[in-house]
Amino acid sequence: MRILLFTGKGGVGKSTVAASTASLAAASGLRTLVLSTDAAHSLADAFGAEVGAEPTLVAPNLYVEQVDAQLRFEQSWADVQRYLLSVLDIAGMDPVAAEEMTVIPGAEEVLALLELRLRARSGEWDVIVVDCAPTAETLRLLSLPEALGWYMTRVFPMQRRIVKALKPILTRTAGVPMPGDTVFDALQRLHDELLEVRDLLTGPEASVRLVLTPETVVVAEARRSYTTLSLYGYRVDGVVANRVFPADGADDWRAGWVLAQDGVLADVEASFAGLPVWRSVYRPREPVGVPALTRLAEEVYAGSDPLAVPTGDGPFRVTRTGTGAVAHLALPGATREQVALARNGDELVVTVGSYRRLLTLPQGLARLRVAGARVEEGELQVRFVEAPAPTGETGE
Repeated sequence: MRILLFTGKGGVGKSTVAASTASLAAASGLRTLVLSTDAAHSLADAFGAEVGAEPTLVAPNLYVEQVDAQLRFEQSWADVQRYLLSVLDIAGMDPVAAEEMTVIPGAEEVLALLELRLRARSGEWDVIVVDCAPTAETLRLLSLPEALGWYMTRVFPMQRRIVKALKPILTRTAGVPMPGDTVFDALQRLHDELLEVRDLLTGPEASVRLVLTPETVVVAEARRSYTTLSLYGYRVDGVVANRVFPADGADDWRAGWVLAQDGVLADVEASFAGLPVWRSVYRPREPVGVPALTRLAEEVYAGSDPLAVPTGDGPFRVTRTGTGAVAHLALPGATREQVALARNGDELVVTVGSYRRLLTLPQGLARLRVAGARVEEGELQVRFVEAPAPTGETGE
């Protein structure tokens, strides 16, 4: 099963490109589902069709789904929400305001990821295309499973034991109910499901495609996104440059735009060297409906396979040396000054700009010590060697 995620700066046309790619996949006979993690839900507009909370058939082999966040929220968060509501009720908060307070920020996008997990596990689809939220929201969303994992493995078990031991005393002295097993179980379930999503999206048949327009600010954000997606272990398999002015028949005004875009597009080719850069020309009207979207995709991909599975290693790999090993983490576009590295037990803490990843080391590396690190040609290389034997002992 092929999974494609489309993201980009808001307004670059990612929903249209995602919808067109799904339309082309369905036209080739593949059973295709396209769903959105973007709260704006533009897919129905792109297809010019009514779309529901369940997969809706809009053309042969092509289904569209806009996730019912309220329904999924009630299914995944109900136990936690009931507990929080009971606390806020004792505090005297208005019930309507309390209900609003217990909705986690970004819940719609998170629950759309859980929906993706369910659809992928069903085995009904050959291709799943995801229309993601704008870049910043997508990066926060895709980093969530790992961030939550740190809390769940280190803080959560201890917190659960403390609350269980002190629950009778805390309930009497604090005057509010303490969370029970159903609350902790709900959080554990959410964590486990998000880890499944991460494994799915970092797997060999999943990749992210960046959509941009030939504008300097947009391209700069796309470059940062490429770096950050690689930091978190997601494969980027290509770039779609949208709304490119055609050079043929341009008047003076459009000729100026063509010249300006040519310079930016040359920067795109250099910034994403090694990745295919597909181009979508500026059209006199929006492509709405399956036939128009299919034609758009045919022109954009121009005979190449839009569903080709990326080859080679993922962003993280390990090579062995005579004295230990080297961990390689792709950070395209990153400079040495932007990258900070620390070791914490069996984890590497890698920071790039404002983003941080706690990278759990494979067992073979965890027993080694870090001997040095460098950033070279868009890749962080961390050198590991055998730890010296304690004084008075002889290493084998």
